[in-house]
Amino acid sequence: MKAPAVQIEGLSKHFATGPAVVDLGFAAQRGEILGLVGPDGAGKTTTLRILAGVLPADSGAAWVAGHDVVHDPEAVKSHIGYMPQQYGLYEDLTVDENIRFYADLFEITSAVRKQRSGELLAACGMMPFRRRLAGQLSGGMKRKLGLICALIHSPEILLLDEPTTGVDPVSRRELWGILYSLVFQGVTVLISTAYFDEAERCHRLLLLHRGGALFCGTPTELKSKLPGGVLSMASAEPERLRAALADADGVLSAMAMGDALHIVVDNPQRRTPELRARLEGAGLTFGDIAPMGATVEDVFAYMVSTQPGDRGR
Repeated sequence: MKAPAVQIEGLSKHFATGPAVVDLGFAAQRGEILGLVGPDGAGKTTTLRILAGVLPADSGAAWVAGHDVVHDPEAVKSHIGYMPQQYGLYEDLTVDENIRFYADLFEITSAVRKQRSGELLAACGMMPFRRRLAGQLSGGMKRKLGLICALIHSPEILLLDEPTTGVDPVSRRELWGILYSLVFQGVTVLISTAYFDEAERCHRLLLLHRGGALFCGTPTELKSKLPGGVLSMASAEPERLRAALADADGVLSAMAMGDALHIVVDNPQRRTPELRARLEGAGLTFGDIAPMGATVEDVFAYMVSTQPGDRGR
């Protein structure tokens, strides 16, 4: 059996403001997309920065492409493509000039650069824009250019820190199409995201909360961890309903989702009439109460609510 593309054990990092990563351990297999999922402050960016060799760990071990990134961070840099949240594009350079700059950093020959950049530009739909200044590109096109620059040296492992934040839905879909094609070629992708709908696209998920791991596995495996089921309740005031149901029997967690409330309960069939009666008795207005399939966000909210210090949130 081949060694994992990325493996970390007992990884920790503290800042003056407090712990960012706490005794973290996981492995990413070759040719998969592993999603680091969680809200701001969960430890996603810090973890990726350590794996990229740009931030030292306080303790623990991490291997990337077989190299010990904690003790020899420079050894991993030719094996990875790293795209931080604020990727360093030069806005006064054209698309082609930005690509050439990053190719030169990795000492890519002119012939290889031309072939590789042509392939990547075509895959990203950027061929018509290669002479446009980077500063004149849309947000989605800047992200795609950043991805091209991160891939110009054909890395084995791609580390992406929230690459779709602020990107329009069409560009988000295109970026994910590119990632799937890379995985088909054997590239390992670690991608952090605060978008729970994107988490469904990953092969496996690492749920992070306060710097630690709540879960690591497939989306299907994650959903199987949810006890009972989920009810959806339409309402113009879901937060008022959530407060009214906070201490109701059988309610494990509740979360406002737009104009609806998602309620994790121990027994949907039994609890539906009980919840309806409770809300009607409180004089609250609501629509249909219907069972629904659990989402990654539902399970994450439930898991967080069971953590010490988070109950009742």
